[in-house]
Amino acid sequence: MTLAQLADHWPKRYRSPRVNWRYAAPTHSQRARMCGAPSCVIQLRLDLILKKKSAPSLDFGFGAMVQEFMAALIDAIDVKRKTLFEFENIPYSCLEAEVNTPTARGGQTLVRLKMRNLLTSAVFEKTFKASDKFKEPDLQSVDASYLYSDGDGSHFLDQESFETLTLTGEMVGNALDFLVEGALIQLRKYNGNPIGLELPIFVELHVTYTEPGARGDSSSGSGTKPAKLETGLEIRVPLFIKEGEKVKVSTESREFAGRA
Repeated sequence: MTLAQLADHWPKRYRSPRVNWRYAAPTHSQRARMCGAPSCVIQLRLDLILKKKSAPSLDFGFGAMVQEFMAALIDAIDVKRKTLFEFENIPYSCLEAEVNTPTARGGQTLVRLKMRNLLTSAVFEKTFKASDKFKEPDLQSVDASYLYSDGDGSHFLDQESFETLTLTGEMVGNALDFLVEGALIQLRKYNGNPIGLELPIFVELHVTYTEPGARGDSSSGSGTKPAKLETGLEIRVPLFIKEGEKVKVSTESREFAGRA
């Protein structure tokens, strides 16, 4: 929107021929705090000469926009497990955070983060200063249902837009071990583009094959046996679990978590 268009939006009763537009570029410290914001943020101010009425303050939302941007920054020392943040224009999820406080006077507090790249699933550790700042990533989760997988990738149906979204094998990872056709899941987008899946803590799957338990086995038995699930995933289950039963499986540990 041009300055002329902005002026046209100002109520006529407050207009004055004596209008001064002032442009203020951010200071060096403001640029540092804004961490990647445009290098020239324009602050617009109208100094209106009025006779009887006082005009309301006018900033056209630029001040609020800058404040909102700066409020979205995350201090490294505030990053905890499962915190989502952006570093070098890449979204990450924190797996572990360790704060190292110096014993010597004048030393810097450091934060060591174990972080997962949400685009590649790569995991690594990096140390930051406690005062380092990260932007909040533009991440969005949408409800989607699993359709099928082929040579082009895995296909999901967005439950709101009914658009078919395709994820590569790298984006899906081992999630297919827990997905059956029609399963509802959260699909994650970054800057509007699909990048991966958010698995629930547990999923429920049918046992397609397992050996019968030995005579005398009961639900209190402590032994286990291998079992193959409907997705092809193989886990160990208690001896009392039978073929055809539905079981609950942890997507994090990939282990039996109980009867469904």
